[in-house]
Amino acid sequence: MATQIDVLLAERAANSIPEEPQPAPSATPSLTYSDSDEQEVEEPRQPEIRRRRASTRLIAQSPEDVQRITGETTTQLIKRCCGGGCCLNPAPKKAGVQYEDVEFPNNDAYKSLNLKIDQIPTTLTGVCDLPEQTAFLQPIRRPSNVPSPTEPVGHTTSSVGSIEKTLQDLELKDVDTKIEPPSFVQPHPPHHVFPARIHHARELTRAGAEKRTFHFDLDITNYPEGEGVDFKVGGAIGVSAPNEDSTVQEVLDLLLVPRFLRDKPVLLRTTKGRWPTVWGDDKPRELITTRRDLLTWCSDIQSYPPTKQLLRVLAEHASDPNERKILRYICSGEGQGVFCDFRTGPHISLVQLLHAFPSAKPPLDFLFSVLQPLMPRFYSLSNDPHESFLNRDGKQHRLIEIAVTVHEADDWRSGCRTGIGSGFFQRQALKFIEAEKNGVKDPEFYIPMFKGLMANPLAKQFVSDGPMLLIGAGVGIAPFRGFVQRRLKTANCANKVWVLQGVRDSLVDELYSGEWGVHEDEVKKVVQSRRGPGRYVQEEVKAQADLVWYIINAVDGRVFVCGSSKGMGEGVEKALVEVAMEKGNLEREEAQEFWDLKKEAGQYIAETW
Repeated sequence: MATQIDVLLAERAANSIPEEPQPAPSATPSLTYSDSDEQEVEEPRQPEIRRRRASTRLIAQSPEDVQRITGETTTQLIKRCCGGGCCLNPAPKKAGVQYEDVEFPNNDAYKSLNLKIDQIPTTLTGVCDLPEQTAFLQPIRRPSNVPSPTEPVGHTTSSVGSIEKTLQDLELKDVDTKIEPPSFVQPHPPHHVFPARIHHARELTRAGAEKRTFHFDLDITNYPEGEGVDFKVGGAIGVSAPNEDSTVQEVLDLLLVPRFLRDKPVLLRTTKGRWPTVWGDDKPRELITTRRDLLTWCSDIQSYPPTKQLLRVLAEHASDPNERKILRYICSGEGQGVFCDFRTGPHISLVQLLHAFPSAKPPLDFLFSVLQPLMPRFYSLSNDPHESFLNRDGKQHRLIEIAVTVHEADDWRSGCRTGIGSGFFQRQALKFIEAEKNGVKDPEFYIPMFKGLMANPLAKQFVSDGPMLLIGAGVGIAPFRGFVQRRLKTANCANKVWVLQGVRDSLVDELYSGEWGVHEDEVKKVVQSRRGPGRYVQEEVKAQADLVWYIINAVDGRVFVCGSSKGMGEGVEKALVEVAMEKGNLEREEAQEFWDLKKEAGQYIAETW
C-alpha cells in the first residue's frame, strides 16, 4: 500500500515532505501555532446546511428498509414517489373520489403530531397489511397430576412429569433485573452482560454548557473470565441500557395492563426472529420472563420513527372509529404524503402515539411483534485500562473509565427528553452524586455492560511507536486521553503525540482539563468555536498543515479523528484533503485518493457517529 502512495505523490510532491518540527531545547515538541491564532480566520465559515433526517436518506439506499418502514416494496413506493420531496405536501383531492369529514382527537399529544389532514377518502387503497404476530404471552399453568376428562386415554403421569420438567427448565433465572437485563438478553458469545458497580461519577462540563457530559469509574474486578479478549486502549464497552422506569410504567398504564400481571412470570413464545435476544439466532423461542422486563430491556419505545406496521396495529385495536380512520389513512396509498411528513417531522415516541390515539389498546405481545429491539449502546474507554487500579476492602480493584454526553431531543410534553443510553447514564450519575452528598458511603449503583468493540479501529490501530495526531471534538476526545496516558509510559514516545481538541467554550465545555498526565500546553491545543474570534477544529487542522503532513508521511505515523460525523467529522476530512492539496501539490481527486490509501494502510483512522 505504501508503494501506491509513493507513486501517487512522486509526480506532484517531490521533496514536499517537511522536516519534523524542532523542539525547543530541553522541552517536548509543541503544536505549531499559526499566525492567525489571535485573529479572525480569513475564510468565513459557511452556514450549516440542514440535511434531511438519516431515516429518509436510508430509504433510497436499502430495499429492505423501504419495506420495513413503509410496508411496501421499492417498486410500489417508486410508483407514487418521485424522490423530489413533493409527497411532503398535502395531496390534491382527486376528481370522482368521495371524501368525508373526520373528528380529530382533541388532546395535546395529537396536536403535537402536526398531521396535515383535512378530509379522508371514504375508500382507501394500498393500506398496509396487518403485520404477522410473532410474539405471544401465555399464562403459566402448572399441570395437575389428575388428568383432565378431555385428555386422551393414553395421557399418563409421565407426560405430566415431562411438562413439569420443561417448566422447570424455563424458570426465571436468579438475576436482579433492576440492575441488569434478564439472562437471555445477551450479546453474541463470548460476551456477557455484567452489572459493573459505579466506583465514582462526576460531571465534566460546568454550568452553562449546551450539553452535559458525565465521567464514570466502573469497577470491573469481577467481570466474568474466559472471553478471550481483554479491555484495550481505545476500545469500547457495550451498555445494555434499559428504558426509563416511569416511561415503562406509563406504557403499561396506557395499555391497561393490570398491575398484578406486570411482574408475574409469563411464558413468552416467539415463532421466528432474534427478539428478545440481541444478536441471537433467528429461531422460535420459549422462555419465562415478565411483561415489565420485556418492555424495560428488550423493546425500544422511543428511538425510532413510527413504522406503518406499528400504526396499522394501533388502527386494528382502536375502538374509536375516527381514530381508526386516521391511522388507516396514514397507512394507505392516499396518505403516503402525510406518512412521509409524519416520519420526518419532530421525533415521535410510543407514549406520544398512545396518548394521541387513546382508544388504541393493542395487546402487549402484538406490540412486541412490531417494535424495534432495544440495542446496546457503545462508549469508548477514556483511560488506559491496564494502569487503572484501586485498593479497597483489602484487595485490588480494576477500573475502567468512560465519558458520556447526554443527548436530548424535543418532546411534546416536557420540552425535551434524553436518549435511552445517555439518559440512563445521567440518572445513574445524578443519583450517585446525590447519595454521596447525603453522606452515603460507597453507594451502590450499577451499569450493565460487556466487553465490545475491543478490536474497533481506534484500538486496533493504536501502536506503541510512531508520531500521532489526535483530532476530536466533544466527547470524541475521551479515548485520546487513554492514548496519551499509554504513550507517557514509554519515554521515546512521550514527544510524539499531539492533540487538537475542539470545544464550544473552554470555560464550560472542555473535558478532562488538567487530567492528561502531561504538561498539556506542550501536546494539546484547545480550539474554541464560541469565544473570541471563534474557530472550529477543522480550521485548526488547516493551520497545522506542516504538522499534519509530517505525521502522515512519517514511519508509523497516524492521524486519528473521533467525534460527531456531522460538522466536525466531515469538516476535518475536507481540511485534511486541502492539506494534501497544499503540501503535496495534488489535485482534489488525488488528495482524496491519498487519504483513502492512508485509511486502507491503517494510518488515517476516523471513528465518527
